[in-house]
Amino acid sequence: MPKIPDQQIRQYVIDCGTRQTPLLRRLREQTLALAEGHMMTTPAAGQLLALLARSIGARRVLEIGTFTGYSALCVADVLPEDGILVACDASEEWTAVARSYWREAGLDDRIELRLGDATRTLEGILAEEGGAGFDFAFIDADKESYDAYYELCLKLVRPGGLICFDNMFWGRSVADPEDMRPETVALRSLNLKIQSDDRVDMSLVPLGDGMTFIRPRTRAGERVTAVGVAA
Repeated sequence: MPKIPDQQIRQYVIDCGTRQTPLLRRLREQTLALAEGHMMTTPAAGQLLALLARSIGARRVLEIGTFTGYSALCVADVLPEDGILVACDASEEWTAVARSYWREAGLDDRIELRLGDATRTLEGILAEEGGAGFDFAFIDADKESYDAYYELCLKLVRPGGLICFDNMFWGRSVADPEDMRPETVALRSLNLKIQSDDRVDMSLVPLGDGMTFIRPRTRAGERVTAVGVAA
């Protein structure tokens, strides 16, 4: 059987495994033209996030790290009319691109952009609203703050909801014990913390640069399942 190049199968997934709208394609092309374009959520990941949000009936969503708005556009599109996605980001420049596409899609009324330090934003939401007010959270931001985001999202996302972290492989560096860069150490530590955390169910999946899916447990004593999928 011939060996199919990775790029060819990735393109096959985009062509046959996603339902990108013309607007999403245009946003993707514009973002990939940026020097930082590699930070964008892949079409397959965006499709999966939208499917998961719809599957759990998500109405309120947190996104930490919005960039040019691709993933927010995917998820906001499947929310009910009274749904809201709170998008947290520190860049006014990148999110200006996002806002233009959200408006064009007619979804800007479902997306609330909060610029500034995401930790402070989440702490503010928790202080104002209390916990368990969100159904779903997607985190793709500064890696050294992932542990703080994890703890805050466990308070903000309801039991039985979903939390998703992107870039949990960090270019596969987490599996290299000699790589001691701060980002690598932070992600390696969080991977181990989540694996042993009896507050959640979890699954680390080799999609893209590694995605971890977390379900806050619904009651004390519920059995925790940890599913690791090998590449």
